Amino acid sequence: MAYLVFVNPSILRDAGMPVAGVFAATCVSAAFGTILMGAVARYPIALAPGMGLNAYFTYTVVKGMGVPWETALGAVFLSGVAFLVLTLVGVRQWILAAIPPSLYAAVSAGIGLFIAFIGLRNAGIIKPDTATMVTIGNLRDPNTALAVFGILIIASLQAWNVRAAVLFGILGTTLVGAVTGLVHWTPQSYGWSDISSTMFHLNVSGAMALGLLEIVFVFLFVDLFDNVGTLMGVSKKAGLIDAQNRIPRVNQILLCDATATIAGSLAGTTTVTSYIESAAGVAVGGRSGVTSIVTGLLFILTLFAAPLVGAVPAAATAPALVFVGGLMMSAVAEIDWNDICVAFPAFLTLVMIPLTFSIANGLACGIISYVIIHLAVGRGKQVPWAAYALALALVLRFVYMGSRA
Repeated sequence: MAYLVFVNPSILRDAGMPVAGVFAATCVSAAFGTILMGAVARYPIALAPGMGLNAYFTYTVVKGMGVPWETALGAVFLSGVAFLVLTLVGVRQWILAAIPPSLYAAVSAGIGLFIAFIGLRNAGIIKPDTATMVTIGNLRDPNTALAVFGILIIASLQAWNVRAAVLFGILGTTLVGAVTGLVHWTPQSYGWSDISSTMFHLNVSGAMALGLLEIVFVFLFVDLFDNVGTLMGVSKKAGLIDAQNRIPRVNQILLCDATATIAGSLAGTTTVTSYIESAAGVAVGGRSGVTSIVTGLLFILTLFAAPLVGAVPAAATAPALVFVGGLMMSAVAEIDWNDICVAFPAFLTLVMIPLTFSIANGLACGIISYVIIHLAVGRGKQVPWAAYALALALVLRFVYMGSRA
């Protein structure tokens, strides 16, 4: 997971956030959430600011909608509070019942395409085009060529089953860039004013405006289902699921995640969520909360690497986004492509997330089409009643958005 302490600041920098502050917030929130998970829920699951949601925060909310990053952080805080309340009162079960399981995988793959698209753009491998919307970039550009090298080296290391392939790829690409004169960095020291430049800068009152409630919903929604998928995957690998196929102490797990998101927003970073990379710890013997506590302590030690973060160029972090996005595409194998009632809503979710630059739009299209197609073929009874209510609310959302266009 170490790669994210470089990638997360590089994404949130595009939102206008101070790099040093985001770096510190990333380490602190990851340490807090992971240690809390180990001590309270006693699971070998690590938490950190989620990839995909940070891209949504930067490119959809801040740059796309023109929302100040302080207000967007307020929306992250509200989503954490909402998640905490929903977990305490048990409403999360209702939300889970409303979403077709087939769309979980589609959302994961759609977010993968989303962050891969951003990585390709940041690398200069693709660029805007007036005729075709997007086209191939200038691969002879030294920085673009360096990014291509970074993608290939990360993929090659992963193919050789090298642990921490993404991190080594970032560092190796940075080293090649330094040798070839593409990395220009002046060493500097960081003080408290630098690393605390995002701390407690959130604007909660601004985020409570009606127009931002859908942003809060997206942060809440994606965090909820990202956690469910991660918990199932890691728990199965660790052999922690009981005979009834349930995850023991699931409420404690969700409470830890919600608390970590609140703490992360206060520190100055985006939604904190469970990481599927936790399976790497499980694979080498991690079975208890001690695994998480040790991982959290290592994130604290990572704070001392803050002066080095400025040396990592976009050409080194963009390949990590492309590669991680590619890994997330494996989720499409979980979709039943032979059942059109399931496959087509999943397809809409998958493509609409990157093409509309919005996780919310992708989710809405998938849920609405799922309900309508099932009704059209006489399979309406297979759809949970909660899904009808959610689909209606999402239709009204599109009508509301259209009236403002």
